[in-house]
Amino acid sequence: MHMVRYVVERLLHALPVVIGVTLFTFFAVKLIPGDPIRIMTHGRVSDAEVEKIYERLGMNRPLVVQYGSYLVGVATGDFGTSIIQKAPVSDLIGEKLAPTLGLLGMATVLSIVIAVPLTLVSVRNRNRWPDHAIRIGSMVTFAMPPFWIGLLLILGLGLHLKWFPIAGFGNGFFGHLYHLFLPSLTIALFLAPILVQSLRNSMLDVLTSDHVEVARAKGLSEWQVLRRHVLRNALIPAITVLAVNISFLVSGAVIVEYVFSIQGLGSLLVRSVGYRDYPIIQGLSVVFALIVVAVNLIADLSYTLVDKRVLRT
Repeated sequence: MHMVRYVVERLLHALPVVIGVTLFTFFAVKLIPGDPIRIMTHGRVSDAEVEKIYERLGMNRPLVVQYGSYLVGVATGDFGTSIIQKAPVSDLIGEKLAPTLGLLGMATVLSIVIAVPLTLVSVRNRNRWPDHAIRIGSMVTFAMPPFWIGLLLILGLGLHLKWFPIAGFGNGFFGHLYHLFLPSLTIALFLAPILVQSLRNSMLDVLTSDHVEVARAKGLSEWQVLRRHVLRNALIPAITVLAVNISFLVSGAVIVEYVFSIQGLGSLLVRSVGYRDYPIIQGLSVVFALIVVAVNLIADLSYTLVDKRVLRT
């Protein structure tokens, strides 16, 4: 019962965010100087055709009515029709959603797989050479732009060693994983240093706790203390950092998809901006916001798995 109430509360907190995004994306188009239809069509259509487009899109109605219809459409998954491709925006987004979600999901898993062992080694050997090497390596990796990391991985693991494909999404589940490894690793190498730093600081704070001293007094080895008592209690701040940065990387995935020629939401956004296809841009803005909300909801639920006391706060 506590879990259901907790989830409902988090969803209610997220609702104003989604509504705010719809408000911004809707009225941002209205504030663009000039006639948006003529801009989208590059002025190549007649006045009569422009009026027909206005009529078809319902853009000749009062703004409040337009926004109400738009909000109802968003709630039902109807983002309108693409001006350029003449297809439902929801269908176009649905076709490109899987590669982007797969990329972000796999990148998150890889970043955790990389960061947790490195952090354990760093904390176990704090202020010694392994700790210094991991911290310096993390800073150097974090300072490199993701597109540059991607290019290095393409040259090294793709073109030189030929271990992984350098473009596309592949076919079938394992084909998708195989093709997504390099782009996911690109994002993970940017995300892992942030996670290492956050998790290391949290673990060092937990190491000074009384329950850690009790665990040591019971005869547990340092590795057992770190794994059983320190890591779990240091996870909540790290989960927060991970969620915030995954939300940030939703937009960064656009660059990675471009570098690796992945036909995901990023490629759709780039083309839509180039063609000024505003219905798609509006739809993608809402979808990106929903992804961010979902990531933060998953983070909130993860808190409850780490510490049951969260449900009672």
